[in-house]
Amino acid sequence: MNIQDKIIGTVPVFEVSQTLKDVITFFEETTYSHVGITENGAYLGLLSENDLACFEPKKKVDDFRFEMEDFFVTKETAWLDVLEMFSRNEANILPVLDEDRLIIGYYDLEDVVDVFIDTPFFREPGAILVVSIGVKDYSFSEIAQIVEGNNARLLGAFITGSENDIVEITLKVGTQSLNEVAQTFRRYNYTIVFGNSDDQFLEDLKQRSDYLEKYLNV
Repeated sequence: MNIQDKIIGTVPVFEVSQTLKDVITFFEETTYSHVGITENGAYLGLLSENDLACFEPKKKVDDFRFEMEDFFVTKETAWLDVLEMFSRNEANILPVLDEDRLIIGYYDLEDVVDVFIDTPFFREPGAILVVSIGVKDYSFSEIAQIVEGNNARLLGAFITGSENDIVEITLKVGTQSLNEVAQTFRRYNYTIVFGNSDDQFLEDLKQRSDYLEKYLNV
């Protein structure tokens, strides 16, 4: 999936030589969690909105050099890795760097999530099934065979949890009846963690996703 066309160039970048006055104004007038800082044009790090209370307008950005966070993506970063970077750093904006460590723009969390929601995993009718099994015992080829062996379509699958050598895999299955599919997974020693209709799953996701609600429902 190509998300490079979602790179935006309307969010500013600040130099370490600047005062914090403009950075303060930026955070006060937007809902972004971070903003990129450069030194002589090259990416240095990110200032966080969480530190806003510590900023003094007359001080230089450089005074916060050692408080900056250091995370970014490139144009080549896969969209799932982009989403992971958002989540891992509790950010709603990500700087996109080129090979010379120059900021060419940003990804906005809402734009990237919109791309994800527009995939067949969410758009096409079907049902959600969450299964778990030992990390050494699962394979995506087997999962696909189980689903398709029950005359259903596998619309998407990804690992959504891993703990104590147990992996959790979330599947979108192109069928309204999960019973036969679920029973087959049980015969292959998978544990059924969750199985429900599309509408109920999306409602559950909405209620439990505190991170996305924080940034998408402001």
